[in-house]
Amino acid sequence: MHYVSPRQLEVFVQTVACGSLRGVAEMLHLSQPAVSMALAELERLLGSELFDRRRGRLQLNARGRDLLPLAQELLERHREFAGFDSHGIAPGSELRIGASNTVGNYRIGELLAPFALAQPGVRLRLQVENTRSIAAAVLDGRLDIGCVEGPVMHADLQRQHWRDDVLVVCAAANHPLAGRRGLRPGDFHEARWVLREPGSATREMSERLLSKLPAPVALLELNQTEAVKQAVVAGLGLACLPEVALTDAVAAGRLAVLDTPFAQLRRSLSLLWPRNRYQGAVLRAFLAAHAPPDAGCPVAD
Repeated sequence: MHYVSPRQLEVFVQTVACGSLRGVAEMLHLSQPAVSMALAELERLLGSELFDRRRGRLQLNARGRDLLPLAQELLERHREFAGFDSHGIAPGSELRIGASNTVGNYRIGELLAPFALAQPGVRLRLQVENTRSIAAAVLDGRLDIGCVEGPVMHADLQRQHWRDDVLVVCAAANHPLAGRRGLRPGDFHEARWVLREPGSATREMSERLLSKLPAPVALLELNQTEAVKQAVVAGLGLACLPEVALTDAVAAGRLAVLDTPFAQLRRSLSLLWPRNRYQGAVLRAFLAAHAPPDAGCPVAD
């Protein structure tokens, strides 16, 4: 019988997260040859490769995707068995968190602080992408949990409401519509708009709004909320953006929030995690820190 060691599993899991042996070596404080040998030995024991090698990068293949959740569960259970505190959290534990753009750039303190202050020994690793990318990373095991802006409906994902988020239509402070009350759809005739990229929940909300308005005369597409905001400040167009992202620019007189009573621009920010995957003590503690009042925290079956 061949035995797979916790070190080999750790190398495998961290290779998925880092995408390169150099990154794993730095993460685990090992030499790159030692990391390469551990991964090669694991693949030999399993009788198949777990990654496709492409131009120095390692991309998880179908066999690797099948084994990743099991490897993560075995490592989590090994840490919990080897030694843990009164909360069941092993020393040196980590949590890989994904956040969509609005959360990652403007609400990250609210997301992390309740857990980080209660569990200072847990290392938090944050990845900021659009909603579609975060959901995909949670599904394939590259992230433990995500916090996203848009509705994500997938049979393999559990979803929990975190908080509401309000979007507004904004313009440069000197725009002709700035300061006007009770704007109507017809007031946006021949307007220029700046949008987020496809896959962004903010883009989806913007498209819903634009469907109620006259066709725009021009569209500019950018992949970061802050870039969209700066384009609006420069007079390149209007945008539909999270209110929380505009506070500083509005206070400084660089942006104006337009009065659009015809538009309902409210959405839910949600936590996402795998439905049928083992929940270790760290993930359970994070969910408990964000559980709604009088609600129990989901636990593993």
